[in-house]
Formats: sequence, C-alpha cells, structure tokens
Amino acid sequence: MDKGRVTYCTDLEKSVIITNFERRGWIQVGSEEEWNFYWSFTQNCRNIFSIESGYRMNDNQIINHFPNHYELSRKDLLVKNIKRYRKELEREGNPLAEKKEVTLANGQTVTRYIHLDFIPVTYVLPADYNMFVEEYRKSPQSTWIMKPCGKSQGAGIFLINKLSKLKKWSREAKTPLHPQLGSKESYVISRYIDNPLLIGGKKFDLRLYVLVTSFRPLKAYLFQHGFCRFCTVKYDTSVTELDNMYVHLTNVSVQKHGGDYNSLHGGKMSIQNFRLYLEGTRGRLVTDKLFADMQWLIVHSLKAVAPVMANDRHCFECYGYDIIIDNALKPWLVEVNASPSLQSTTHSDRILKYKLIDNIVSVVVPPGGIPDARWNKIPTPEALGDFDVLIDEELMERDDSAPRNNKSNRSKP
Repeated sequence: MDKGRVTYCTDLEKSVIITNFERRGWIQVGSEEEWNFYWSFTQNCRNIFSIESGYRMNDNQIINHFPNHYELSRKDLLVKNIKRYRKELEREGNPLAEKKEVTLANGQTVTRYIHLDFIPVTYVLPADYNMFVEEYRKSPQSTWIMKPCGKSQGAGIFLINKLSKLKKWSREAKTPLHPQLGSKESYVISRYIDNPLLIGGKKFDLRLYVLVTSFRPLKAYLFQHGFCRFCTVKYDTSVTELDNMYVHLTNVSVQKHGGDYNSLHGGKMSIQNFRLYLEGTRGRLVTDKLFADMQWLIVHSLKAVAPVMANDRHCFECYGYDIIIDNALKPWLVEVNASPSLQSTTHSDRILKYKLIDNIVSVVVPPGGIPDARWNKIPTPEALGDFDVLIDEELMERDDSAPRNNKSNRSKP
C-alpha cells in the first residue's frame, strides 16, 4: 500500500458513504483487495471474524462493527445483558442497584429498580412464558408488545391485551410457546408504554446515534443531531386501534405506507426543536433532567454489554438508539440498532446522515488520516465534530477529564 493512500470498501452503495470517502481522496476497492476501511453489512463483518474465514486484519485496517455487536442489538440479548448487569451490581452491594416498592394502578405492590429501571418489564418467549403469565396476572388490564428478536423496521410486531390472543398466536404461529418443543424464532414481550408523551396528539420516539470506539475501556460518543419519529395517526389506546400500527409504531418503514405520511418532513422533528418545545411546555429544569437521564441510560446499557463484547481494536460501531419518553418525562430504551438506516427520506435527513458519517470517520481515524488499529482512540476536540463525549473510561482513569477534553456540556446553552 502506498503511504498516504487510503482504500475503502463498502457493502452499502449509499451516496452518503461514498461521497464522504471520495471527498477524503480515498479509493474504492473490492472486499477481496487490500482495504484500510470497510463499511460492511453486519453479516459480512461476522463472516470476516469467523474462524472458518481465517482472515487476519493488519494494523491499518478498521471495520464498522464489533464481531458480536448483536449482544446489544438483538432484543433478547439486550434484555439478558441488562438483567445480568443489575444482578452483578446487586451482588456487589452497589447503590445503583437499589430497589423500591411501587404501587401499580390496580393497587398491587411490586419491586422495581430505582436507577436501572430503563427498559420496560420484558420476557423472552418461549423460554420465560410462565414468568410472563405470572406478571401478566398481576395487572391483567395492561397491554404488551410482541417483537421477533432478530427482525427490525417494525416487522412481525403486534400488541396484545389478552392472554387468549397470545395463545391463539402461538397455535397459529410456527413458534410453539413450550421451550421443550424447540422453536426457530424467539420473541420478546414487553409491557407496552401506554402513556407516551404526545406532541400534537401523536406518539413518537427518539432516534439517537451513539458511536462506540472501544468497550474495554468504554469509549462512547453521542451525536448531537438526533430526531423524533412520529406516528401519522393520533394516539388512541382503545382496543379497536390495538392492531393499527400507524398509531403505535414509529418506524418510518411502517409509517411511510400510511395515507397521512408527509414526505416533506418525513414525520421527523430535530432533537433541537424537540428540546425547545419541551423547555417551552415543561420548563428548562425537567428538560435538562430528561436529556441527562437519556445519556445515563445509554451509558449503562453499554456498560451492561461491555464484559461480553469481543473488544477487537480494529472495530468501531455506530448504534441507533430508539428511546420512548412517557408523559412523566421518563425515558425508556426500546431497542438498539446495529445498522441504523442511512436511507435519506428528506433533504435535511440527507444532510444529517452525511454529517454523521463524516464525523464518525474523523473520530475513528487517527489525526494522520490513515486507519490504525494501534492508535489509542483519543480524538482531539476538533475531530469530535458534532459528537459529545458520553464516556471515556481511559480519560477518567488518567483523571485527565478536564473540561477542555470533554465536550459533553457543550450542547447545553
């Protein structure tokens, strides 16, 4: 390889990627050739790291996924890792794992985590079926949401408010609910957040981009330009609307098929405008607290998976976090995507995604401009662009997290 010549390869023929790389003077090559930077599909990345492939990366190669990124992005594994994290903190007597008694609407008392209660009560089916039934019977009037563990973009999701509906689904589906019968696909079933914060009567969620450059030590950055994704139809909790996904699912891949979809703004609102809206309607203090709570939730979800991640120094990852906020302004982690869509639905979307890729490259490539897996991954404040430091355990250990290196307060006016 010529010194100074950077080659890249990509499985996504997306202009936001290719334009970014070409603007840097990088040269596109095939995956069989000598590449320095690979923006790959998750499956191809897994193949590269598989033992069968026998592929060994050299120091001048980096790739955009960790080998087992799915520990965070598969719905069942995320839940399993967070539950394990809570248990470990509890065993250590860590105050983060404190619990308290909470009285439900039906007068029943349950125990909940005070600080680590950021995912809705969730079970994996078929394995946890009996535990789910026990929980369901505590508040039989509640609604639950079923999601296949390995799918995305709203595929295969449905809501249930009666146990009979779940049993009917089990009979009709290929997935039996009895683990001993074995099943091809597992599902997660979560308590549905039925009191979401609404804007203009519509439900929405937040998509935030989180860049992780290392899991041990943990180094993660939050992109300032997230956005809200809105449903096209006003929120309605009535039983008749239980199957109307335009009311309940915010995924653009679902909403764009609705008759009320607006292709001009794509049903999206920037996080900056959302913040202004909240400050105007709820006040500055609670808005600041909500944003701090969301950052806290992201950091602890990453800490939960850090011990099991294959922390390969050639890897980085941009995760798409989906968060729902309830009307008490409490954020809930819905899911994490390992390949957040780079499809641009609107003009502002294209600008945002172009900037996201540009900033990612600036953070993960050392100042010399040539990928290097030996680099200590401490970017300069300038290289961060519109990323804020969420956590950098290495800097914290050096006790050098002086304000000049930490821009996490920069976005707060």
